[in-house]
Amino acid sequence: MPFPLVNSIISWFLKKRIHQIELFLKYPIDVQEELLFKLINASKDTRFGKINGFSYLKTYEDFAKTVKIQQYESIEPQIERCRKGEQNLFWATDIKWFAKSSGTTNAKSKFIPVSDEAIEDCHMKAGKDMLCHYINNNPNSQLFVGKGLRLGGSSDAYEDSDSFFGDLSAIIIENMPFWADFSSTPSQEIALMSEWEGKMEAIVNETINENITSLAGVPSWMLVFLNKVLEKTGENSIIDVWPNLEVYFHGGVNFNPYREQYKKLIPKKGFKYYETYNASEGFFAIQDQNDSEELLLMLDYGIFYEFIPMDAYDGENSTAIPLSEVQKNTNYALVITTNSGLWRYLIGDTIKFTSLNPYRIKITGRTKHFINVFGEELIIENTEDALKLACKKNDATIVDYTVAPIFMSNTQKGGHEWMIEFSKPPKNIAYFTEILDNTLKSINSDYEAKRYQNMTLNMPVIHVAKKGLFYNWLKQKGKLGGQNKVPRLSNSRKFLEELLEF
Repeated sequence: MPFPLVNSIISWFLKKRIHQIELFLKYPIDVQEELLFKLINASKDTRFGKINGFSYLKTYEDFAKTVKIQQYESIEPQIERCRKGEQNLFWATDIKWFAKSSGTTNAKSKFIPVSDEAIEDCHMKAGKDMLCHYINNNPNSQLFVGKGLRLGGSSDAYEDSDSFFGDLSAIIIENMPFWADFSSTPSQEIALMSEWEGKMEAIVNETINENITSLAGVPSWMLVFLNKVLEKTGENSIIDVWPNLEVYFHGGVNFNPYREQYKKLIPKKGFKYYETYNASEGFFAIQDQNDSEELLLMLDYGIFYEFIPMDAYDGENSTAIPLSEVQKNTNYALVITTNSGLWRYLIGDTIKFTSLNPYRIKITGRTKHFINVFGEELIIENTEDALKLACKKNDATIVDYTVAPIFMSNTQKGGHEWMIEFSKPPKNIAYFTEILDNTLKSINSDYEAKRYQNMTLNMPVIHVAKKGLFYNWLKQKGKLGGQNKVPRLSNSRKFLEELLEF
């Protein structure tokens, strides 16, 4: 079958999904409430369902009063029992797959249950929807004339007793339909290689002569990969290698610090960037408009959402609200109930709503990744915005960064200490620091109050990292690739001290 015809057929098939999306756009609260009780009814005979009296729950208020908000540590014993083969504990169908979370450099891994329903009705469905939104907004796209290049983690899947675990990308690849291999690259064999650097080399060799029309992966690791492509081919831009490239689907970290570098690598007019928001626990939101920084909250993936206002956050003791009660521009911790048996699970991410009709969001950070040693309440969204402006005014670009507090001692005031690796450093680091500091003051009134006349916080201290520092630090920890990422903000100095020593 000729490629243009294949492109037309696949595009038509994907666009059919738009009508289903329009349903939850029109009736978001009804769709979410119906979904909640579908999950409750499906699980009423599980151990968790019986303990919490699922058969007697009639309203959302009943559910919220009966089922406690939970973090991973609270449900770990049940997950370990399930991994050893015990079923019907928190979800009705057998769970064989567990996504081993990687995330930041914390030593202890989490094993997130992934049911067959979650694979099919959440992760796979979201992958199609990602393409659906793009095709719907770009009717002249020739996406399926070529192949999509996916850059997943170092992702072997391992068997343990009667269950399997691995990076989420390994689970998705293992469960993909056979025909998916025809439209994407690298091959399954290479995609599942566990040694990251060898795998990168293999992907470069396999893909440089392919007709690549889309990219998908975490920005920090994709950037490393694209530079290896240019190094191998000797070309000046990625468009010289793949002239039909038209879109990059990205997620995992804030894209703003990398945006200018991508524009230089892919200097193509009309090239599109589409953001996604997914994790081991589920796929939550997708950019549904061209040239937007907002993500549409996807309400029919088997995930029921609740939200904790961050100004009243108290971990598992917090009070959450449903979608019907959220407000714009308020920072919320995300709570999810899923079709893998996570009940009122505190995922650790924070978001804010940019629109309530439809419900669109921005990711603002992590509940554990902020600095509030001095009452400054610095969140990742603040640092990303400040870095973006400082880089723009100094014609600089960054690779990675982390920030830690400088604790008060005797007469020594507090402060923030930054480690930043630049791909293009500023000519004047003092001016860069000044812009960064002033921008943080302008967007965070708590930070501004603590910085007033250096009353509590001194001027930030910035270390310019040597080239490859963060990459080599992650490599030493066995954390290269995939969803592994540098912790941006911390209330302790642990990560910064390690980097200073390294």
